[in-house]
Amino acid sequence: MATIHPSAIVDPRAQLDSSVEVGAFSIIGPHVSIGAGTVVGPHVVIEGHTTIGKDNKFFQFSSIGAPPQDKKWDGEPTRLEVGDRNTVREFCTFNTGTVQDEGVTRLGNDNWISAYCHLAHDCQVGSNTIFSNNAQLAGHVEVGDWAILSGFAGVHQFCKIGAHAFIGMYTSLTQDVPPFVLVSGNPASAHGVNIEGMKRRGFTRPQIDGVRAAYKLIYRSGMTLEAAKAALVDQQHQSPDAAADIGAMLAFLGSASRGIVR
Repeated sequence: MATIHPSAIVDPRAQLDSSVEVGAFSIIGPHVSIGAGTVVGPHVVIEGHTTIGKDNKFFQFSSIGAPPQDKKWDGEPTRLEVGDRNTVREFCTFNTGTVQDEGVTRLGNDNWISAYCHLAHDCQVGSNTIFSNNAQLAGHVEVGDWAILSGFAGVHQFCKIGAHAFIGMYTSLTQDVPPFVLVSGNPASAHGVNIEGMKRRGFTRPQIDGVRAAYKLIYRSGMTLEAAKAALVDQQHQSPDAAADIGAMLAFLGSASRGIVR
């Protein structure tokens, strides 16, 4: 049996692995599934059609799986999916999706979500991200693997943040951010490549140099975005070690829906 504090309220229909721990005064709803090794701290509410994977840690006072904050929501049984080994600190709010999108909000694996962060309906967050305190995502936002959002960063609905991007403190983000790009400010503007992050993750010097060359084509060459995209194809041949990384930037530019921060 799961280790459940006597003051916690766990609906008998909830599916909890036998190794799950639930702290004092927490509430677990009937449509919740929680995997092995996950620890739910005190005063946490997990509700809705919510699936949580293995070895997660939820600190006190978070609201997980509540209905979307969207006036179009009409009680549909939309979902929240949380992967494995995530750390979710105090006072975080994760909402379920809406039928106007895929109907599901997702958080991947190995993410560090600091206190007071909000994942709105239909957000799709990858793995190994870091959200500093008070980072806020509006609805339908996509965040790639290894991205970092600094404290009080706010992201407009439908924005996309590429893998390995870095969003600076207090940034107001209303457009898409390509992979590897560092942005900050209000309004946001680009300030180079997230070189320190790339080094920490084991990128080689040729890879970093290739990504920097690609960044210069997009942001420093004076080209139109379409011309820069064509030049990126040539850059892949000139920087073979970084060809896959430049390809990821090129693919992102092809899918950006709100325009990119430039």
